[in-house]
Amino acid sequence: MERDINMVNQYEKLITELDQKDQVVMVTQFKTLGETGKKVIEKKLLSKEDRGNGKEKTDEILEVVINRGLPEFLASEDGIEELYEPFYSEGRLIILGGGHIAKPLAQYGADIGFKVTVVDDRPSFANTQRFPQANQVLCESFDTCFEKLKVKRSDFVVIVTRGHRHDALCLRQALSVNPEYLGMIGSRRRVKGLMAQFLEDGFSQEQLSGVYSPIGLRIGAVTPEEIAISIIAEIISVKRVSHQHEKADLKNKTNHSDFDFDVIKNLAKNESEKRAIVTVISKKGSVPRGPGAKMIIWADGRSLGSIGGGCSEGEVIVAARDLIREDGGFLMMKVDMTGSVAEDEGMACGGIMDVVIEIF
Repeated sequence: MERDINMVNQYEKLITELDQKDQVVMVTQFKTLGETGKKVIEKKLLSKEDRGNGKEKTDEILEVVINRGLPEFLASEDGIEELYEPFYSEGRLIILGGGHIAKPLAQYGADIGFKVTVVDDRPSFANTQRFPQANQVLCESFDTCFEKLKVKRSDFVVIVTRGHRHDALCLRQALSVNPEYLGMIGSRRRVKGLMAQFLEDGFSQEQLSGVYSPIGLRIGAVTPEEIAISIIAEIISVKRVSHQHEKADLKNKTNHSDFDFDVIKNLAKNESEKRAIVTVISKKGSVPRGPGAKMIIWADGRSLGSIGGGCSEGEVIVAARDLIREDGGFLMMKVDMTGSVAEDEGMACGGIMDVVIEIF
């Protein structure tokens, strides 16, 4: 199968667009040609701005995918199947304040895949030696840091500065952006007083009710490390839109699909060696990874990313390597983890995943 360089460049373009937009949808078209011929015929990118261009069906699907934040796989009347995948700009965890809580918070944020930015106005606190895991450390006044940060809707902002005045200054600026998550440390009494002041200053109750403060899930945390864990747990609950969370606004937030940004970055490279892309498109029951999870498999058995590991992933890897050798186009596969094989392997899951494997 001849490589279509235009397809490769779609992942390059995807990364570029995600620098400018919060969410982009990639549409991959698959077509079966005769009994054995299977081909990926096109990849293209769409976003919210592309709605209303005269294709009513596409608009409807795009609306569903953007609102749900999960992939949709569709078969059309002309035999072309389409996979709509939502992608999000790489999440930034912006920590305003470089004190004792910021250190473990930066570490845990990096561990779960965030690009971490730390801001403090004291050189002894804002440096890469203190925060080696951070992608960016700014030694900047809290009055001016937002000009350099260019906070986006997709960012997660944590306010843990050293003082009430600095907290209020950061909160005032962050509210104008309305990031995905905005949390601020402080006692209930202090937070209540600050919110009352902000209401008098013209901020709406709706804006202020979206602030997570006092910050973190209520787990009885005491030490800086425990408090950081409670904050990270709350951030995860917002990112994944926990239905139990009292502040989760399910009308305005989406569930981020389970994709790995490192996989996307690898696909953006114009490698001559063929790779198989495995994408989870749907699930039923308890499975290790959710829709949108991706992994890359090479002919020699190397892989990047994961759809959950275990015997289920082993079966997919074998199928992917066979597809590469056969020079195939794509393959739909059902991974069943409900049977005796899964039980014998001691797998805790008991669900079914539908995956598509495509040669790239």
